[in-house]
Amino acid sequence: MADILLEARNLSKHFGGLKAVDDISLNVKKGEVLGFLGPNGAGNTTTMKLLTGFLAPTNGTAYICGEQVTSENERARARIGYLPEGAPLFGEMSPRTFLMFIAETHGITGREAGDVIESAASAVNLEKVMEQRIETLSKGFKRRVGLAAAILHAPDVLILDEPTDGLDPNQKHEVRRLIEAMSVDRAIVISTHILEEVDALCHRAVIINRGMIVADGKPSELRARSKYKNAVTMLLPLENAEKAAAALKGIKMVAGVEAAREGELMRLTILARGGGDIADTIGDIAAVSNWQVSQYTVDPGRLDDVFRQLTERDV
Repeated sequence: MADILLEARNLSKHFGGLKAVDDISLNVKKGEVLGFLGPNGAGNTTTMKLLTGFLAPTNGTAYICGEQVTSENERARARIGYLPEGAPLFGEMSPRTFLMFIAETHGITGREAGDVIESAASAVNLEKVMEQRIETLSKGFKRRVGLAAAILHAPDVLILDEPTDGLDPNQKHEVRRLIEAMSVDRAIVISTHILEEVDALCHRAVIINRGMIVADGKPSELRARSKYKNAVTMLLPLENAEKAAAALKGIKMVAGVEAAREGELMRLTILARGGGDIADTIGDIAAVSNWQVSQYTVDPGRLDDVFRQLTERDV
């Protein structure tokens, strides 16, 4: 399909007897942001390196815009923007000289180089530190220098390994807005451990464990696999909580009740059997029973719960 900009076919990478990546296949379309999730050691970073040609696969192939990714295929690599984890920078350089060096490696020189450097620096709010030595910058600014280097040549595919690592909440918000804006005419892959980033940015999420894909779907589809899908949470006085929990556990539609004390109140989370819709039923019971509920919410499901289900197996 013409709109598929990134494709992996049966990618594997073995280091001796260790299968770091085990038969991974996926594709990412133009305009799509894919979240790539996994616990430490699951193979995320190795997969990123295979997709960008920094590592040669043991088996399988990666394609960028229809071009096979290899260390020798400069046409494919020129269409990739890559922000590795802990992106290496030259500390003695300023961001401006470093970005000029990166522009030259892409064959961008003269006035055009100046233009793309200013554009990339502006996109990640680097302007006020462009003449400082990189080694004097904070971790957040160093991360922004790496991100500017990844985007300055306007690549078709962006592969970002922990793009908001080291950034404060305001900086994270800025980078997420930038990624969202850039995704309109690109394919973007984000490897992250921050699940809120998936909700904020990603159209799809892939979860890997032990080098294999264990889930692939929209964030809403993954949340629907959570035991908290359609769970009801109520905050009520301690004196009413015990009888409320006992009554709720006897309802056929209820799979279980979790309780957590909050001062003189109790937070009850009522799990829906099979993820069914129990909100109206529980609300009616609470009202007629006069449990004095002060908060009442319905849970859409939790990505962290699904992540744990899928990645704690066989540990």
